[in-house]
Order: sequence, then structure tokens, then C-alpha cells
Amino acid sequence: MASKIYTKTGDKGMTGLIGGTKVPKSHLRIEAYGIIDELNSFVGLLNDHLNNTGTTTPLLSEIQDRLFTIGSSLACDPGKEPQLKIPDLKEEDIRLLEKEIDRMEAELPPMKSFILPGGHVAVSTAHITRCVCRRAERACVRLQEENLSVEPLILRYLNRLSDYFFVLARYTGHCLFIPEIPWKART
Repeated sequence: MASKIYTKTGDKGMTGLIGGTKVPKSHLRIEAYGIIDELNSFVGLLNDHLNNTGTTTPLLSEIQDRLFTIGSSLACDPGKEPQLKIPDLKEEDIRLLEKEIDRMEAELPPMKSFILPGGHVAVSTAHITRCVCRRAERACVRLQEENLSVEPLILRYLNRLSDYFFVLARYTGHCLFIPEIPWKART
């Protein structure tokens, strides 16, 4: 028998971390893993847009898996995490992003100015995904600043991931023959 999606336990603004600790839904930890969830949804949307253009990247599915790993770590009570079996992020995950960034950048012309997001829905979605990733990174930095335990590898991964989405936006435009939109400052 399937359980119901609603439990009514959060109706008063509280929720439980993995490990059972109750915290307000406004807690920085809840905010951080909520943004990771939002980021994961945008990665799925980006993947859908890329599939519609024929420029797929299997790395996006792997990134979604890593985001679930990060979300699990952030959703866990840090004091109880050693007793639980939470998946870990690995150094190789960052190296994989760097390798893919380098591969895409090798095919791109050098940037001569700031560029504006746009030109194609897949390009714009990659930029939105990058922005949500930066917001997730900022939320994790706030956790760290408040001494609320964030694995340093998570911060490094999110930082590199936002770089990946920026380069992916440029690369997607390049593959689709969509010209970049240079920002021209009003003088």
C-alpha cells in the first residue's frame, strides 16, 4: 500500500532533518537543500530543452544524481550523519566538470565582452540554471558562516558547476549557430 504524499506534520512550519531532528522550515539548512532541489529541476528542464535541439549531454543526468547527493548531505543532521549511510561527493566529480568545461571551451571563441543571456530557450535556460546554482552556493556559504556544517567539497562542486553551466550556455549557442549577445554598456 502506497503512503500518502501529505503527512500534515509540516503544517505548523516545522520539518525533520534526516536523523529526526526537527527544525523550522525557515532554517538555513532547509533553504539550502530547497535551492538544490530547485536547481535539480532546472537541470531537468535544461536537459529537456537540449534534447529538443539534438544537443544532448549525458553529464546532466549525472549532475542530477550529484545534486541529490548534495541535497541528502544538506538534509542530514550533521551530528547524526556519521551513523547514517549518506552518499558522498567525490573529488572526481569536480574533475569531471573541469574536464567537460575544458572540452567545450576548446571549441569556443574567446569572450571579448560580457554576454547577455538569450538567443535560444536552451541557452537562456542554461543561464537560469547557472544563476540558481550560484544561489545554492551562496546558501551553502551562509550555512558555513553560521558554523552549520557544510562539506567543503559541496562548495567547490557548486562553484565549478555554475562555471560549467555558463560554458554550457555558450557552447549550446555555438552548436546551434546562435550568435552571442554582447553587452554594450550605455555611455
